[in-house]
Amino acid sequence: MDRAKAEAYWKANIALIRNLLIVWAVVSYGFGIVLVNVLNNIKLGSLPLGFWFAHQGAIIIFVILIFIYAAQMNKIDQQFDVHE
Repeated sequence: MDRAKAEAYWKANIALIRNLLIVWAVVSYGFGIVLVNVLNNIKLGSLPLGFWFAHQGAIIIFVILIFIYAAQMNKIDQQFDVHE
């Protein structure tokens, strides 16, 4: 792989990681801590939404982010011809 292609690959990789970390921060810090009182006015079943995000929703989102990362990295690897 030439230098320009390697730099483009890592730029795409870092952009993906940055975007997923932003989602992670918004969900864990924003929904679970900052906006918890606002979200508690909304019910998810019998639980307040803020409580749900702080305890279960954040974990579910994190697992979803792992699958999104794996799928998107596969696409990036194929795009730059570094796949297995």
